[in-house]
Amino acid sequence: MSDIDTQFSSAFDPFAEANADDSSVGTGTKDYVHVRIQQRNGRKSLTTVQGLKKEYSYNKILKDLKKEFCCNGTVVQDPELGQVIQLQGDQRKNVATFLVQAGIAKKENIKIHGF
Repeated sequence: MSDIDTQFSSAFDPFAEANADDSSVGTGTKDYVHVRIQQRNGRKSLTTVQGLKKEYSYNKILKDLKKEFCCNGTVVQDPELGQVIQLQGDQRKNVATFLVQAGIAKKENIKIHGF
């Protein structure tokens, strides 16, 4: 039994680097704004915007997005992700260009996800 214990105690941990990287990400070296699409039913879809800075008023941004793109939307409070903006339809590219033009986020800090 002692041979097995010594083998496992000195085993290589493949997740050691990933855990070390997670701690450096938490310091805020790169803050990304994630723009995603979620498929509902049929052709219906939702666009979600996550990762905006806390200093911005989500309701004012939502109001401008709704007026600009002629769609409906809401601000949802998620326990893990914080506040998330949801818009009706596929508005990924529109939202990305809006955030850059308004000066809310830089183009390099926006990640567009989806099919």
